[in-house]
Amino acid sequence: MRVLISGASIAGPVLAYWLTRHGFTVTVVERAPAPRSTGGHAVDLFRPAVDIVERMGVLAQVEQRATGTNRMTLYPQGARRGVQVDLAKIFGAASARHVEIMRDDLSEIVRDATRDDVEYHYGDSITAIGADGEVRFEHAAPRRYDLIVGADGLHSTVRRLTFGDEAPLRSFIGAYFGVLSLPNPGLDRELRIHVGVGRTAGMYGAAHLGDARVLFLFRSDRELDYRHRDTDRQRQLLRDAFAGFDPEVDGWLDELDRTPSFYFDSISQLKMDTWSRGRVTLVGDAGYSPGPAVGGSTTLAVLGAYVLAGELAAAGGDHRRAFGAYERIMAPYVRGSQASALSAAKTLIPTSRLGVTGLAQVSRLVAALPTRAGRAVLRLATNSARLYDSMTVADYPSSPVAPESA
Repeated sequence: MRVLISGASIAGPVLAYWLTRHGFTVTVVERAPAPRSTGGHAVDLFRPAVDIVERMGVLAQVEQRATGTNRMTLYPQGARRGVQVDLAKIFGAASARHVEIMRDDLSEIVRDATRDDVEYHYGDSITAIGADGEVRFEHAAPRRYDLIVGADGLHSTVRRLTFGDEAPLRSFIGAYFGVLSLPNPGLDRELRIHVGVGRTAGMYGAAHLGDARVLFLFRSDRELDYRHRDTDRQRQLLRDAFAGFDPEVDGWLDELDRTPSFYFDSISQLKMDTWSRGRVTLVGDAGYSPGPAVGGSTTLAVLGAYVLAGELAAAGGDHRRAFGAYERIMAPYVRGSQASALSAAKTLIPTSRLGVTGLAQVSRLVAALPTRAGRAVLRLATNSARLYDSMTVADYPSSPVAPESA
């Protein structure tokens, strides 16, 4: 069977890897003209995703390129001194296994694992999908595929072509985030984070990178007016949101016009009754984004890609049966991740001065306690404790024979 995947970031290559192991022929199309190599922002791999990349044989590479960030200094707005916390305690409360890695580094690793088996086309995108599997492209000639998978993110082209406009499917949770890179001022495995009412900004460095990243999170009671690719407007929105917040944050904002890497988007969730229609299905943020920066979307995408490939193999290529099984397995994980994201957003971007004070007090308590006790406190303080460890990584048959294309 021939499968077309739209999106070469993380979910797409992971899906391609497992599909080829199960005997499918895979093509990946990516809008970007070349693989991204600016690093992106840090993403978290919790136990299910770590288990899967280990089965792919690339865990050593992932760990080698982990950010190495192991401590956090939290500065409540107006406080003279920060609170230092061991990040291992925080991540250990959420999952028994965890690796933080830059998004583009992870994408490169999983993509390289498929380079001998998968056909990649960069600088092109899908413009139409027929019921019979015929796909039209912006540049390439039309081709027919047995299955088409959208792994192309929150603003998925495949989803739009198959399910219609994004707006009715997207649930805005009342916040925005931005990421930029800047010269590292000397951070060594540390996250410096400033927290105020409705605003949070933090800077971290990766052990193997020469620069640092800044993550901005801020609340808004309404959706802001900007175009998805209007970066000048997005930069101004960030400046307006963080004006007068903190002198150090002001310095980070000064880099907005010089940064070689900038990203901005709403923190929104995808709420869909089904991720599949005919020969088409969705994986990762394209179908069930729990919310960028707050919802563990990378772990969910890796697990979803693995399950989708496994169920297609188990069903012998019968996509109707496989898509149904895939959705039944992933639905409770998606609901849990989306609920966890709402809770995380309230914690990371407090809505009141009391929330800022509470976050600082919990941080001080966790910092003062031994590791095991500190993790126990965090589990009591969050609704998402061990959420990811409840997600099952099933064993699928290694290489069944996939049926021939019709």
